[in-house]
Amino acid sequence: MPRFTAGPLNYPLSAIRYPLHHSVMLQFPEARFLTSAWRMDQCPPDEGAEVAFAGRSNAGKSSALNAITGRKDLARTSKTPGRTQLINFFTLAVDAGSASDVRLVDLPGYGYAKAPQSMKRHWRELMSRYIETRRSLRGLFIVMDARRPLTDFDWQMLEWVRAHELAVHLLLTKADKLSRGAGAGVLQQTRVQVAGAATAQLFSSVDKTGLHEARREVLRMLNLTQHAQLPSPTGADSAAAASQAGDHGPPGAVGARKKRRLYT
Repeated sequence: MPRFTAGPLNYPLSAIRYPLHHSVMLQFPEARFLTSAWRMDQCPPDEGAEVAFAGRSNAGKSSALNAITGRKDLARTSKTPGRTQLINFFTLAVDAGSASDVRLVDLPGYGYAKAPQSMKRHWRELMSRYIETRRSLRGLFIVMDARRPLTDFDWQMLEWVRAHELAVHLLLTKADKLSRGAGAGVLQQTRVQVAGAATAQLFSSVDKTGLHEARREVLRMLNLTQHAQLPSPTGADSAAAASQAGDHGPPGAVGARKKRRLYT
């Protein structure tokens, strides 16, 4: 699997993991379940804006969605991989608590070896059609285990999505299982490997490492910057916030093929 040319790091490694005081924690719009789709014609109208979450079946995608939205039960979590078998849509209340045409999307997990071939083929075709045809899709979070980042499946998804010129953010989950030094090394190596084709961060749904940054990136992709305003942080929080501000340079191109397929 090809790797990208190395590029500069985006912010100091000293600011990778940091405690954010509750008073400056970014509040996220209320998320509500909207609908599930087994076929594309069951998706909600292709209007407004969406950010989708994809990842291997055991990467902690549902737990990450629940942490980002502040809902313990929004996305179904399970110790059994492959439980997300539909495209699940969640609407965000961004206007005085009312429903809107701004959505988060939970895509079926990929790379689950025990799934029947017919099921994997259906997931692949469903995700292919969604990413290739969904006009309201603004960006994609690729969720991966920080202890095993950038597997072959992750590289396939990254190259495939970037071929469609979508913004990509890599969420390196389960960072609480790594030491501070090990986490810094993983993030540095990941950023060097993707070389500007995607932004990346450490994340933990357990100790909330990276929660503020992940929420801010979702809202940036959805063009909801008015929801990302915070009181001015101080001390260590100020350094962390400053590092985030410079973390989103223009993404690099990964490929030009418009019909690249994902293999699950």
